[in-house]
Order: sequence, then C-alpha cells, then structure tokens
Amino acid sequence: MKIFMTGGTGFVGTTLTQHLIEKGHQVTILTRKASSKPEQSGVEPISYLEGDPTLPGAWQERVPQHDVIVNLAGASIFRKWDRKAKELIRDSRVKTTTHLVEALSGQAKNGTILISTSAVGYYGFHGDEELDEDNPAGDDFLASVTREWEASAGRAQAFGVRVVICRLGIVLGRSGGALGEMVPLFQKGLGSPLGSGNQWFSWIHETDLVDIYLFLMTKNDLSGPVNCTAPGPVRNRDLTQALGKALGKPTLLPAVPGFVVKMIKGEFGSMLLEGQRVLPKRLLSSGFDFHFSDIDTALKNLLGGLKGLKGR
Repeated sequence: MKIFMTGGTGFVGTTLTQHLIEKGHQVTILTRKASSKPEQSGVEPISYLEGDPTLPGAWQERVPQHDVIVNLAGASIFRKWDRKAKELIRDSRVKTTTHLVEALSGQAKNGTILISTSAVGYYGFHGDEELDEDNPAGDDFLASVTREWEASAGRAQAFGVRVVICRLGIVLGRSGGALGEMVPLFQKGLGSPLGSGNQWFSWIHETDLVDIYLFLMTKNDLSGPVNCTAPGPVRNRDLTQALGKALGKPTLLPAVPGFVVKMIKGEFGSMLLEGQRVLPKRLLSSGFDFHFSDIDTALKNLLGGLKGLKGR
C-alpha cells in the first residue's frame, strides 16, 4: 500500500515507518525540511515531502494519491503548559488534522483509510474507574484538545473515508518517549513514585502499537475510536517498582509530593498525578493479540538492550 504519514520522523513515526517498509509498503513522510533528507531516485520505500501540516499548501495535492493516511503529528505534551505551550499542543494537532481532511475532500480514493492519533487523555480523570471507548470525554485541557482533534478527523467520513481514531496510552519504546524521561533518573537511583502513587498508568509497548496500526489497516469493519493501550494498566507505584526491578536499581526513596510535581510541571503535573485506567475493549473484541500485556514483561524486553536512550 501507499501510505502518507505526518509525524513520521518522531518517536512513534520512525518505528512505524521502519516496520511498514519491511512489510513492503511505500511511505511518504511529510516534513518541514525535506531538503535535509537524502535524495531519492526511482521508486523508493520512503520518500519525503516538504510542507508544514499546520498550514494549507501544495503538499495537500499529494495526499489523495495514497491508500492510507497515518496522522501522528502533534507537539509533545511533556512540557510545562503555559499559554504558548497550550496553543502549540492544540494547533499542532487540530490544524494538521483539519488540513489533511481538507486534502481528501472530494478527492479520496475508494477505500481510503485515515488512521488519526488521539490520546487516552480524552477521558479526563476518573480515579479507579475502568474506561473503554464507550466512556464520554472529560472536561480538562487535554480532553478538550482531543475532542477537537477527533472531531476534525471524523469529518473525513463525509468523503467516504474509513476513519479510525487511535487513543494512545503512554508509549514505551527503546528510542525515547516516556522511558527516555524516566530511565536516566532510575539509573542514578532517583526513581520514586509521584504523589500518592495510586494513579493509573495506561501504557502500550511499541511493538504492540506498530502491530495495532498494521491490524487497523486491514480490519475493514473497524472504525471510530480505538484504545491503544495494554490490557494491564498499572498504578504509578507499581510502575516504579517494575522499572527499578528491570534496571536492577533500588526504589527506596519517598514519593515526590504532589505539590512539588505541580510546582515543576504546572498544569501538566495533574496528568502525572491522576492518570486514567484505560482498557482496549474494541481491540480485544476484534481479535487483536497483544504480545506485551503486563508491565514486567514489557520492561524486560525494552530495557534488555537499552543504550543511549534520549528523552523526547
């Protein structure tokens, strides 16, 4: 298949692209600096198209030529949420998705698929309540962003496009992301729970996430929101113990007080201190088979050959 991707040079996109070309697919990656990539000649498995997805442009003419559009674009939320950061987080998601859908209006190929990213932050904070795709959206900042984000993607249905919304949990991988933030601290013996440690952490192993995208591309009867999380969410204190065990490092320090987390991270600290207990109901009912359902197995696999991990 011919696949068009935004966010293809990021943490998740790089891993997904590699697996797609290994499966024989052709991938076009939209990037702001295509000129910095190697020159392509003939039919290559990866090509780079220059363009800013938050702005309309000539790049939109290429979108309808593809069978699958994978929308991974979005500025990292792992930052202090001041006014400027919030604007960046929202615009990088909503504007990009809006322009992708505009590109498909009246021009989409028969059978076109849009797999657009969202996040489990859609649900807001619900304590110990188990959340699946039938639960409504929350009302905090991240929930409001994901509502707009998903609504923008959903408009592509009017053009005959099958739209799948991937509500991602925290992605655990070898080349960055959440582990890139946590591992250096744990390696120095500074790993400890955050706040009460009771908050839920809904996660997904990078291998399972890649397999989910491949699964969704061929699962023609599946559309709408899909929780991309492992079946075994864990509490923050259990994640702390599992990570310390995987690295062979003690986790004896007292928990970081909630007010300190909020002082350092601002509003983003609330997400770290509350979290969501999300289950992949639709994937399980559709027959998807997870390789990594428990956190100990996932971390053992990821950290066994982990070297030089950098944060996002």
